[in-house]
Amino acid sequence: MVPHPVLTEVRQIAANQVLLVYDQRADFGSATRISNYWIRSNKGAGGAASLGMGEALTAANAIRPEAAMITAADNTNTRFVITFRERALTGVTHIVLPCFVSVEGMTGYGGANWGPFSRNVFIGM
Repeated sequence: MVPHPVLTEVRQIAANQVLLVYDQRADFGSATRISNYWIRSNKGAGGAASLGMGEALTAANAIRPEAAMITAADNTNTRFVITFRERALTGVTHIVLPCFVSVEGMTGYGGANWGPFSRNVFIGM
């Protein structure tokens, strides 16, 4: 199996910001490419969400640069903050789904960056 960072925690830190924590240092370029992220919502696309619960992940429904940006939260390359142009819908379930984020020092990972123990769900506040 190709080594890759796995999302371990997601926490909403402001109405329009979400903190992401990976289990190991991520390649900065792939971790900060917003099109490598999807957010499902039980209310469908809108607010911070790019797609609904039943939709497949595609390039067309990834988070767009006009909708959000992602930056490093610190210098560890394990913590990143997504800032959305719109706030997350209050009381709505959101699931953060990163893909294609490589481990630091490598490029080209082509799979999902979440697993069965990822705490990648938040309820909009």
